[in-house]
Formats: sequence, C-alpha cells, structure tokens
Amino acid sequence: MTENLNKIKYFLGVDYGESKIGLAIADSETRIAFVYGTLKNDKKMLQNILNIIGKEKIETVVIGVPKRSGDKNITYAGEKLGETLRKENIDVYYQDEKYSTKMARENLKEKGMKKIGRLDDQEAAKIILENFLVLIT
Repeated sequence: MTENLNKIKYFLGVDYGESKIGLAIADSETRIAFVYGTLKNDKKMLQNILNIIGKEKIETVVIGVPKRSGDKNITYAGEKLGETLRKENIDVYYQDEKYSTKMARENLKEKGMKKIGRLDDQEAAKIILENFLVLIT
C-alpha cells in the first residue's frame, strides 16, 4: 500500500496549436515543469506524443485549451486529442491556456532568448502545466 503513496507520477503539458504543439514535463515529487520540446502538428503528431508518453512514463496529460473567448477550432482539436489519449488509458485534463503564449513570449524575452517564435510553444506548455500543478497541490 505504501508503494502507491510514494509512487512518482509524471505529467505532460501540451500547448496545442494548428501548426506546432509545445510540450513540457513534470513529476509529482518536484512539481516543477520543464520545457520538453515542440512537435509539428502533422500526421505523425499523435504517434509522436504516444511515443513520448511511453518513453517518459507519463500518466497524466494536461492539454491547454482556450476556455472562454478563443479559437473554437483549437479547443475542439485539443479536446479531440484528449479523447484519443483517454482511449489509450491515459488520464487527461484540460487547463485554460488563455494568455499562455503571451506570457511565454514575455518569459523568453526576460531571459534574453533569441528566436522566440521557435520556443514559445514549449514555454506555453510549461506555463499550462505549472498552472495545473498549482491547482492540484
């Protein structure tokens, strides 16, 4: 019984976009999110995400979707991804991603990063995952 209490769980944060998908990871022990990378949103995207889930032993995926005013196509596509992952017995949660890209760009500027457009999706995924981790503490 103590095994389950001490078991570290791994999370994947997803910033879903029409052309790119940003990813971040975290664990239940540190509850600190780290950028993981960016995937192209193409035919291989789902398999790539499933490969990452397997490799990193992810149990929970947190998908950022605009909750209030936002792109309804992105919301629909993010929720569809979530439904597909649930069929693979993966826990899925949705986190409001409003302003996450704007915050990501500001974070990257403050760090003095160049080529922000290449990094903002994974930074946004990190913000989405951090916001979720705060809610479950």
